Amino acid sequence: MISEEMETLEAIQKRCSLKTWISERPVEPEKVRAVLDAARLAPSARNTQPWRFVVVQGKEAVTSLVEAAFFGPTPTVKQAPLLIVVCARPEDDVVIDGKPYYLFDLGLAVENMLLAATALGLVTHPMTSFNEAVVKRMLQIPEDVRVVIITPLAYPSTASYEEAARERLSQRVRRKLDELVYYHHWSKPEID
Repeated sequence: MISEEMETLEAIQKRCSLKTWISERPVEPEKVRAVLDAARLAPSARNTQPWRFVVVQGKEAVTSLVEAAFFGPTPTVKQAPLLIVVCARPEDDVVIDGKPYYLFDLGLAVENMLLAATALGLVTHPMTSFNEAVVKRMLQIPEDVRVVIITPLAYPSTASYEEAARERLSQRVRRKLDELVYYHHWSKPEID
């Protein structure tokens, strides 16, 4: 049990977005399925499981979608052998106290997907800079479905994930835990 926990914590610590380290090498179908299955197994509010995934594969399809729908510089993303488009129909999930939970639930599924990819030595980079209407039109996604995140799934262009992630992780800045956690009430960041 402890070794499994350490593997999970290690994947959390090593996970980073590496869109500039994407290889054109195809990802084996069993690895794609494992990453998608990890997303499927995520928890969700009242077990609604609102997520849906569109897998865009092949150089022509990936390049076409990236060139038509993405904003900003994306040359390396076009090299990815596939993109995973993460969607949900807001009405398929709950709204509690005015808070729609489909975005939270998608976040849980995406994080499972990212951690599984990291554990398998694959590169991801959740992206939000795209024209949702264009993506929906090109992929024939229904009008009432929201496209929330798109990520490439690829092997790193270096020998290993660790090598690709080394520089990025050395530059990672995270707030200290005592800046983020309050005990007993807001604004009292002390550990008991």
